[in-house]
Amino acid sequence: MALSVTDLLIGKLATILENEGTTIAGVRHEVDKIKEEFLSMKAFLVDAEANKPKTEGQKLWVARIRDLAYDVEDIIDEFMFHMYAKQTGGRLSRGLHKTIRAPCNLWFRHKIAKKLQKITDMIKAIPERNQRYVVGLVGGATTSEDIQNLVQNQAESSFFIMEDELVGIEGKKQILMGWLMDDEQHQTVISVVGMGGSGKTTLVAKTFTNELLKRNFDCYAWITVSQTYDVVHLFRSLIRELYKSRKENFPAILNAMSRIELLELLVNYLESKKYLVVLDDVWDVKVWRETKVSLQDRQLGSRVVLTTRNEEVASNSFGVESYVYRIQPLQQNEAWELFSRKAFSTKPQKTCPTELKSLACQLVEKCEGLPLGIVALGGLMSSKKSLDQWQQVCNNLNWYLHNNSSLDPVRNILLLSFNDFPSQLKHCFLYCSLFPEDYLFKRKRMTRLWIAEGFVENVKGVMPEEVADGYLRELCSRSMLQVADGFVSGEPLGRPKKFKMHDLMRELALSIAEKEKFGYVYDGREVMEEISTRRLSIHRMKGEIKSWRGMSKIRSLLVFDTVMSSLSFLNTLVSQFKLLRTLDLEDVQIDKLPGAVVYLFNLRYLNLKGTLIKELPESIRRLCNLQFLNIRDTKIESLPQGITRLLNLRNLIMFRYTRNLYFKVASGTKAPSNICKLQKLQSLLVIESEGDTCRLIGNMTQLKRIGLSNVKERDEIDLWVSIQKLTLLQSLGLMASNEEEILPVKVECPPLPHLRKLGLLGRLQNVIPWFSSLHSLTTLVLHWSRLEEDLLPQIEALLNLTRLSLCNAYVGEELRFCRGFVKLMRLELLNFASVKKITIENGVMPNLQYLCVDSFMELKTVPLGLEYLSTLQYLALKDVPMEVIRSIRKRGVDRSKVQHIPEIIHVFKQSSKLVHENLA
Repeated sequence: MALSVTDLLIGKLATILENEGTTIAGVRHEVDKIKEEFLSMKAFLVDAEANKPKTEGQKLWVARIRDLAYDVEDIIDEFMFHMYAKQTGGRLSRGLHKTIRAPCNLWFRHKIAKKLQKITDMIKAIPERNQRYVVGLVGGATTSEDIQNLVQNQAESSFFIMEDELVGIEGKKQILMGWLMDDEQHQTVISVVGMGGSGKTTLVAKTFTNELLKRNFDCYAWITVSQTYDVVHLFRSLIRELYKSRKENFPAILNAMSRIELLELLVNYLESKKYLVVLDDVWDVKVWRETKVSLQDRQLGSRVVLTTRNEEVASNSFGVESYVYRIQPLQQNEAWELFSRKAFSTKPQKTCPTELKSLACQLVEKCEGLPLGIVALGGLMSSKKSLDQWQQVCNNLNWYLHNNSSLDPVRNILLLSFNDFPSQLKHCFLYCSLFPEDYLFKRKRMTRLWIAEGFVENVKGVMPEEVADGYLRELCSRSMLQVADGFVSGEPLGRPKKFKMHDLMRELALSIAEKEKFGYVYDGREVMEEISTRRLSIHRMKGEIKSWRGMSKIRSLLVFDTVMSSLSFLNTLVSQFKLLRTLDLEDVQIDKLPGAVVYLFNLRYLNLKGTLIKELPESIRRLCNLQFLNIRDTKIESLPQGITRLLNLRNLIMFRYTRNLYFKVASGTKAPSNICKLQKLQSLLVIESEGDTCRLIGNMTQLKRIGLSNVKERDEIDLWVSIQKLTLLQSLGLMASNEEEILPVKVECPPLPHLRKLGLLGRLQNVIPWFSSLHSLTTLVLHWSRLEEDLLPQIEALLNLTRLSLCNAYVGEELRFCRGFVKLMRLELLNFASVKKITIENGVMPNLQYLCVDSFMELKTVPLGLEYLSTLQYLALKDVPMEVIRSIRKRGVDRSKVQHIPEIIHVFKQSSKLVHENLA
């Protein structure tokens, strides 16, 4: 983590030198020297990071470097804050004689230069002190290699676990056995993927030891690959295991053979043999690329099994027949059974004592179906006899994860993934732990926070948002984050939007974050007198904050205590954090922006979504570094003129949802006429069109997402001339001024090669012919179009469309899906007052997974053709006639058409409350 901090700081220093040349005049020399020192230090830190130093001297050395890096950041931010305060002191102070101001500035520059010089001297003193006390980077107690050896030992133990110690494995074994022993003669690759500790290796080991399976192959081998594999060693191990399986003696000169000799031996040995090879714990897809040449497809029915925690490895195109088994968490009853076997092994029938039931359930829930966690916690709790001892573990699981040897297997397995991260991913992952337990955080919120924090590296030609999206995908593919929506049965349902951390993973991340002074979660349970961290996440507040030592160190404040409505308290809090970079107050029930916020010169990110704030002050103009501003679903109806001074603003999110199926589904926000001065804006959602708005938006050429409300038919020419200039546009939303106004979309659409999302809210005279030209479109929303002609033929040819939402878009009596929609995964049909029949022809929508039918009171029957939708996972029926529902209940006339759908939800009102009934 010290390396990560230093990496980011060096990047920050480079940015300051590049962008703030005039401002830092007088301290540039000192900043340059520190940058050089940190660059030299990185080489030593790389060794420290790799060897995971554990002696007290080594840990102190690395921690000191981290603290010095933070000190440099503090000094530079303090200097920049002072210079900004001088530059923006008001017209009167700017008009004062330079002879009065200059000495003050010179004194301050001198003061800052002395501070930087002192840190440079301290950095130089570190190696001298290390030499004096013989502190090195070798001989640490527990290195990454040690952890990998522990993990390999654990994997080998999987072969010897008794069957009665396993729960929920039989069905999974049968699936694997089916793939391993089918009649396919071509080589088949089977990937078993899941997070660390999910039971991948145990499942494959118990399948591999099946004698019937082994008799189906001429030879077999089990190889543990690990992160630091060597292909020559891997080939030697493979040869030994294959020979051993046939009780043959491998060549005596095996250890002396070169890579090419080993490869030739393997290819010749397997030429006429049907083999089974397991590659356990594969971290990188290049493992397969390097080994597949030795495991050739002779069409003898050979099988290769990979276990991995990396989705990218599992989903690789192996060039042969392949299957992916995504291992799922244990069901609640299975998890409880496994925990009881371990925790209450000495009790009659392994039954939990009544007084411990509540605490035991809490611990099992923490494991979220992770077998390794359940087994380890169960083993730990088997030695705890009293209620107090159980309560202590429940309250301090974080501490036990790091300090109790019974939980070493869990910690080591999970740490192995974390240690494999590059520095940027480590920061991003730890940041996720600052959100509450089981919190579903949204993709855009998290990636914007990462960008504002400076975690996202600059990649030439790639926007930071795209880089951050890549980080999120990487964390998910490595099984470190869980996709909470966007996936059905493990398959993508468009781009995922919500994510969560596994509880045990979060506990581990929180421990690291606190130890490394990265971040701290305050839940009101302890009295805090000092802050020694960079990020503070308040989950629950008790009483008022007077003052904590170290408050000026805080760079991020996230508040999740939504009932914290004391404005004076929040203002006091914010005023102490004068160098804050990110402030997230989403859903906090305040009705006014804390006055101290407008003085946060360093602020990059401000999230006020869901607050009760009615207006932004004119002084918002002071936040000259602000990049992200979210006032969505607040009570703010118009923006102050000062907003146009925020020239670094990249995202301005400000629409208000009404969450109904009527015309007015959302409202835009009024903005000053010169809003177009914000040339860096990429997202502008949703601005109310007034005067020349439609003409002026064409000046904001960096826009990727724009939403316009109050659009009128007379705006058509100006609107499309502007849109033609927005060559980067990916998302476009247009909302008519009222439900009778014709949306101005009749003219020929300019080329929009990057457009992925289109939302048209308002009346259409005719079906728009240029729909079919939007070849990149993935999402289409048509709301209140009220077309008289069939709109589906114009949409069905959109090859990349994955989501289609139609609300009161057609006034005919039948919706007929005749062809196409080849990639459609999500279909929402809402508020069709006159439609009596929905027909889906065989072969249409072959990938549909989600279907919602809402407010179809004239519908005579369940949609025809549901039986053809073999991939459908979720069917929602809301406000439809009861005869439709009765027909698909058990023993209903149409039950056979829906029996393949795993989840069928009927939503209806009862006593003014919405009731959700599961018909599956």
